[in-house]
Amino acid sequence: MIINAGGRTDLVNYFSDWLFNRFEAGNVCSRNPFCPEQVISYELNPKLVDCVVFCSKNYEPFLKDFSRIYDNFNVFCHYTITAYGKDIEPQVPDIDKSISILKNLSLKIGKQRIVWRYDPVIFTPYYSLEEHCRTFDYISKHLSGYINYALFSFVDIYPRVINGIPEITIPDEEMKTEFCRRIGQTAKKNNIKIQTCATVESYENLGIGLSGCVTAKALGEALNTEFKNVKHVGIRKNCRCLPMRDIGAYNTCMNGCKYCYANTRPSEILSNIARHNPNSPLLIGEIEERDTVKKAKQVSFLKNGTYNQPSLFSFQ
Repeated sequence: MIINAGGRTDLVNYFSDWLFNRFEAGNVCSRNPFCPEQVISYELNPKLVDCVVFCSKNYEPFLKDFSRIYDNFNVFCHYTITAYGKDIEPQVPDIDKSISILKNLSLKIGKQRIVWRYDPVIFTPYYSLEEHCRTFDYISKHLSGYINYALFSFVDIYPRVINGIPEITIPDEEMKTEFCRRIGQTAKKNNIKIQTCATVESYENLGIGLSGCVTAKALGEALNTEFKNVKHVGIRKNCRCLPMRDIGAYNTCMNGCKYCYANTRPSEILSNIARHNPNSPLLIGEIEERDTVKKAKQVSFLKNGTYNQPSLFSFQ
């Protein structure tokens, strides 16, 4: 089984104490967002968890104590660094600080376990094609040698994205192709492998791989093992990732990103945060009498049922 620690909210950035507490306790619970009285319980045991996939826009709160997790569990980290400023990502560190944090993370866990997400790609009059290509080039130069690969996707045009970013420009295929051509060249120049995420279009002729965020191939290569090719239908259309179990909660992320799909009811964020207890098995609130707690069936996706711990030096 694969644990997702970052799909519904930025757990690393805002709830690191809770995460460390859950891994030390050896269990975590997740409330079903579509049926709140159903609670799933997972054992956080290295023998039952193939990998923990983290996704964050700020790993700084994790750097000091991350070894408490990666010394015992297989980890794979997605680090999102985009072109956007406080107008679109109000609480996210600036580019230079993010680059510095990612480099420190890479030195701790090895570059093979880190993916740089330039995601999602949003075009506006300010964040134009030229601005994106300039910023992508700048970040690429600094991250070369510190990451496994980079990935990107074009933003899904939900109504709340248009409401949050009314100046958004919806790109046509010609604009998308030109963007892909240029960042493909930039990635090659900086010796960075790049691929798309959850896209139906193929830009392989432009040097961009057609894959996914956490595929069996990508995860197996990063962790020096082999995963079963398990079919998965993800949250996003055209997702090719392995099945993961998310331990976070929607409407709790304080990054404030204008394109966020996880905060569907932003007005509830503060009241949810007020119910957070770092010692609770649930991210938000406590298990109540009305809740039905079901122990998850944790099945390994490893082909041989074992994990080959690679040398950290092979990652550098």
